[in-house]
Amino acid sequence: MKIRSLLFSLMCLIALNVSITSCSDDDDDYGRNDSGSTIELPQKRAYILNEGTQGANNASISFYCPDQADFFVKDIFQTQNNAKLGDTGQDMIEYRNSIYVAVNGSSYMTRLNTAGVEQARHAFTINGATPRYMAADDGYIYVTLYGGKVVKLDAQTLEEKASLSLGNNLEGIVECNNKLYVANSYKKEDAQFVYLSDVFVIDTKTFTLEKTLTVTVNPNKLTEANDKVFLISYGDYNATGYTAQMIDPKDNNKITVIGTATDMVADDERGMIYFVNSETDYSNWPETSTINTFYSYNANTLEKKDASFLKNAPEELASSSVYSMSVNEANGDIYIATTLYSAGNGIIYRFDQNGNFISKFDCGGQNPKKIIFFN
Repeated sequence: MKIRSLLFSLMCLIALNVSITSCSDDDDDYGRNDSGSTIELPQKRAYILNEGTQGANNASISFYCPDQADFFVKDIFQTQNNAKLGDTGQDMIEYRNSIYVAVNGSSYMTRLNTAGVEQARHAFTINGATPRYMAADDGYIYVTLYGGKVVKLDAQTLEEKASLSLGNNLEGIVECNNKLYVANSYKKEDAQFVYLSDVFVIDTKTFTLEKTLTVTVNPNKLTEANDKVFLISYGDYNATGYTAQMIDPKDNNKITVIGTATDMVADDERGMIYFVNSETDYSNWPETSTINTFYSYNANTLEKKDASFLKNAPEELASSSVYSMSVNEANGDIYIATTLYSAGNGIIYRFDQNGNFISKFDCGGQNPKKIIFFN
């Protein structure tokens, strides 16, 4: 009887666990969909968004296999869809085994399946309301627009469900504990740039503005790790420079300055934020010179490590313009993307989670902006 009772209890616990797991919003219930693919793709995949050069209509998505370096597709979007991506690839995220891409210059966003085949598209038709960055939560995609709007789209159909007008030219957006944090970067008055200091906090349940935070001028990039929000403000390009900050929602959105940085990436799995301060001198354009400083911040212990997180990096990386950084959270590999602007394709440097150099490769396009992974 005791054995039967124990077995019954165990079965109840298993059933309860299954029930709890299935109620999780961002679980792994959404399987891969490679339907419509013109090529057979390996299991492990990385998609690289190349921003291209503004006005050149040369944004693209490259395919890279982390396990097979020679398996590379230069423009998988065109390969799979027989069409160009468009002008200025701004942002790309993965959500529920779909790929979402915001194309700024062409004023649309698209949903692709796991093979890069287009499934749905949403065009932004209001003049000047071009898409910038995206965040996903509870079956919706939230998109910031220049012109001062956050748009809420159905993640499956990309049908607009609601929009919220606030601010001016909105940039980064991130979701943290049912709140959206949105950067309001600048406005124009009499053809002059006026840099702003607002981060809007939006309640996702009501889709209303909850509060406005005051941060370093010209807030832009946002990310999240360990229930904390990280922000880079670009400054006013004069007295105030690039500034990395941390916003702690659990401490009344207390803002802490971390240091100087031009870019960052979060490894939420390990609670790490990787920063780079890529100082580039453009005074002799198109000739440029760059000095890079890499450092890290532990979102769990709140400790900053000033020493570089990279080891045995190729010498040229120290003076190459860093355009973006990405992390494969499955294994902690760090990808640092550099740019030659419109002069040529960018180069990506890959390191393991301990900072050991693995490889470098041509990204297949200009200005590599973001990498997402399927493992």
